Amino acid sequence: MIRIKHLFRWGILMSILPVCSFAQPPTRDNIRPNVIYILADDMGYGDVSCLNQAAKTRTPNLDALAREGMTFTDAHAPASLCTPTRYGLLTGRYAWRGELKKGVSRQYDPPLIEPERYTVGRLFQESGYSTACIGKWHLGWDWPLKNGGMVSDLMNDPDADVARRLAVERQIDFTKPILNGPITRGFDHYFGDDVPNYPPYAFIENDRLTRQPDVYKPDSIYGHPGRMVSGWRLDAVMPELTRRAVDYIDRMAAAKRPFFLYFSLTSPHVPIAPSESFKGKSAAGAYGDFVEETDAAVGNIIAALRAAGIDRNTIIIFTSDNGSPAQDGSSMSGAFNSVQRFGHEPNRPWRGMKTDLWEGGHRVPFFVRWPEKVRAGSRTNITVCHTDFIATCTSILGMSLPNGEAKDSYDMIPLLAEKHTRKYKRPYTIHHSSEGLFAIRQGRWKLIEAGHSGGGLIPRIQETVDGQTVDMQLYDLKRDPGEQKNLILSRPGKVLKLQQELAAAKNGASK
Repeated sequence: MIRIKHLFRWGILMSILPVCSFAQPPTRDNIRPNVIYILADDMGYGDVSCLNQAAKTRTPNLDALAREGMTFTDAHAPASLCTPTRYGLLTGRYAWRGELKKGVSRQYDPPLIEPERYTVGRLFQESGYSTACIGKWHLGWDWPLKNGGMVSDLMNDPDADVARRLAVERQIDFTKPILNGPITRGFDHYFGDDVPNYPPYAFIENDRLTRQPDVYKPDSIYGHPGRMVSGWRLDAVMPELTRRAVDYIDRMAAAKRPFFLYFSLTSPHVPIAPSESFKGKSAAGAYGDFVEETDAAVGNIIAALRAAGIDRNTIIIFTSDNGSPAQDGSSMSGAFNSVQRFGHEPNRPWRGMKTDLWEGGHRVPFFVRWPEKVRAGSRTNITVCHTDFIATCTSILGMSLPNGEAKDSYDMIPLLAEKHTRKYKRPYTIHHSSEGLFAIRQGRWKLIEAGHSGGGLIPRIQETVDGQTVDMQLYDLKRDPGEQKNLILSRPGKVLKLQQELAAAKNGASK
């Protein structure tokens, strides 16, 4: 069989691809849509003012996305923390199917996305798009050593402590290319700082540091210890990322080339470092200020599209990588749930927060704006997951996925079109916690397996139900969206069915 990428090289790809009516917007020139996926970092459902009337944050640009596009009220990150969500978003595959069984990638860890793994970036590249990732990567790199080899030759323990990581850092050659990062996983261009609270504190462009990290980060600056560029400012990161994203849009518009931009924000994650023009603007402290700067970044993207005359043929998706830990921003961090002292509940109306299997850990804001195709002000309460992105893009582009890839991804086009919604075929959704524990969602029902802890800070949950101590949880989210009434003993048939589905998923059974 002739491979799609070979057909593209021969210049005949677009003439033979099967294209559904939804895949080509009815614009005058029949131009393929640009796609921008904006992923906030640690932003809760209740941080968006149109989703939470009691919010102490103002998000006019996100509210406009909701008015002008579709709001998904039951959208989920594939995990309740950062790295596994990013892996799932880009590959259409739950991260726990691979190497990462719990937690996140840490400083100087190797690449998590396998070299052979098909990504959404590769999909767009094979369709002739320019592709860029701007912002947080947090999926690992191969860092070169001064005497040859890679960091992974010296440190292959994901649980290595800070002292071990600092010892290895001293052997890294920061002047050499950093291998197997975004530009080898489907992106033509990368600019970002990898992870804002990890060393090296420096910007990376493509596979090189833009400046050498010439000092050690002082304790007075928030973050893990390690190398830093002189004069590094945490509050300058978001403005620079936004500027770079706008510049990329301007260049692609001038070149009249379709593009895919994965704009991966560092806010409102710690370090909670709003820039000067946003300090004190919200009614929810530094955290609220950073949420409002996040919203402003979205506004800058929309303004750039309109100025370039390409906003009507650009799909914008906005969401978050997990729920909020609800820190108030004290010393650029703060205790979990401390922002509630301002009367602001970032994950309202859901129970729980980042790291949790409860809804607040992974149910997140999700908006899609596509003026040519998606009805303004539309809403859906159908359960979706970030892993659905790649299957949806194959449908938009009129392409197909290689066999065995993106096994946890389902085409959302029937939902966006508001027609034939039953054709959205997701059989269940798996949730994954920071501790590596699982929950399964199917329709109105959700089963949380034994051992779940709330907020990652307290002992595992044990409840007394009908006089018995239990730590598994079953909820009917239609009647009990706040997950207050555990039905684990009263619905044994439903528990068994969901246990069987979850076991099959863990064993690799899928579409």
